[in-house]
Amino acid sequence: MAVKRRVVVVGGGAAGFFAAITCAEALGAAGEVTLYEATAHPLAKVRVSGGGRCNVTHACFDPRELSRRYPRGGRELLGAFHRWQPRDTVDWFAARGVATKVEPDGRMFPVTDDSATIADCLLAAAATAGVRVVTAQGVRKAEALPGGAGFWLTLTDGAEVRCERLLLATGGNRSSAGFTIAAALGHTIEPLVPSLFTFHIDDALLVGLSGLATTATVAVPGTRLVETGPMLVTHWGLSGPAVLRLSAWGARILAERNYEFPLTVNFAPPRNREAVLAELVAQRARHPRRQVANGDPFGLPQRLWERLVSAAGVPGDAQWAGIGNAALGALAGAVAATELRVVGKSTFKEEFVTCGGVRLAEVDFRTLESRKCPGLYFAGEVLDIDGITGGFNFQAAWTTGWLAGRALAAPDPASAPA
Repeated sequence: MAVKRRVVVVGGGAAGFFAAITCAEALGAAGEVTLYEATAHPLAKVRVSGGGRCNVTHACFDPRELSRRYPRGGRELLGAFHRWQPRDTVDWFAARGVATKVEPDGRMFPVTDDSATIADCLLAAAATAGVRVVTAQGVRKAEALPGGAGFWLTLTDGAEVRCERLLLATGGNRSSAGFTIAAALGHTIEPLVPSLFTFHIDDALLVGLSGLATTATVAVPGTRLVETGPMLVTHWGLSGPAVLRLSAWGARILAERNYEFPLTVNFAPPRNREAVLAELVAQRARHPRRQVANGDPFGLPQRLWERLVSAAGVPGDAQWAGIGNAALGALAGAVAATELRVVGKSTFKEEFVTCGGVRLAEVDFRTLESRKCPGLYFAGEVLDIDGITGGFNFQAAWTTGWLAGRALAAPDPASAPA
C-alpha cells in the first residue's frame, strides 16, 4: 500500500491557503495536507484588506506589464505570471461562485464588496479539498532529515510532527517564525523594512486641509523616486496612491534616512514650473480684474488653491492685474514645486507590507522550492517580494501559492517512472 505524502503549510494567510488548496486538490487521496496558523484567526489580513472589501487582484493581464508593479521580485515573477496571472485568479474564484468586478483604477474586488466573501471561499475550498486546518498552533522549529527525506517539526505546544514537504507562507512580519526557520535551514533573510506607508508632515500648508484629495506628482530630491497620481491630505500629513507607491519604491532608501527627508509636490502635473508660470501669466492677461484667490486656472480644490496663494505671499484680495512677475514666480513655485519635510511614517491601515524576506536567488521560481534545502518551499510575503498598492501583493500570493502548491504535489524525481 502506497504511503501518503505528508505536506505541511506554515501560515494561514492568502498564500498559505492557496498553496494548501492547490496541493490538496492535486494530491487527492495520495496525500495529507495540514495547514498550521499560529493565531486563532486565519486569513485575518484578507478580512481587513481594501477597507474590508478585499482588493483581490488588479486587471493587468499582461505578465510583463504586471511584473513592473513590483519594486522587489518583478524579474523573478515574470515567468511565474506566464503560468498564473490575474485572469487565472479571477477564473479560480468564479469557478467557486465568487464574481469579481473591476473599478476605474483597475483594482478588482468581489461584487459583494465584502472581504468575507473571499475568506469564506478559501475556507470552503480548503475543506472541500481535505486540507486539515489547525489554528492557534504554529511551527517553532524545523529540522531537515538526511538525504532530503523530509522534516521533523516542533510545534508551539512542544509536539513534534513529521512531513515529507514543507511550505513556509508566514508573511512579512519580522516576528514571524518563518524567517527563523528559513535562516536555520540555510537561507539568507534580506533586511526587513516597511513598504506602503504614509508620510508624517508638520507644515502650515496642510493644516486644516485633512480629507482633501487631488492629483499630484511627489518626488524625493536627490533620488530617482517620483510618482504621479491621487494624493490625500490627512491629519498627520500625506497619503493616497501616489505617496504609497513612492514609499514602496523607496522603502530601503527612506528607511536609511530614518523616514526624515524633503518631499517636493507638484500640484498641477504634468506641467513643470515653467509651464505653470506661463499659465499664470496668461491668466493675468485674460482676467486682470478677477481676484487671484478665485481665479485658479488649474482646477485645484478651492481650499488648496487659496492656501497656495497665501503660501506664495499673495494677498487674498489681490487682483491678477496687481500681481507682479516676482509674485507670479513665487506662486508658480508653490503650485509646481512646494517642498515639505517628512518627519516620520505610519503603516497604511492594517494592510502592512514588508520589503525584505527570503533572498530570491536562493529560490527556484519555477517551483518555489529552496535551492538550499530540498523539500522546502516558500510562498507570499515571506519572500523578498512586494508590490505597489492596488491588488498586486495579493496577486503575488495567489501566483506563488499556486506554483508552490503544484510543486508540493508533484512526484519526486527519484520515484518517477523511467
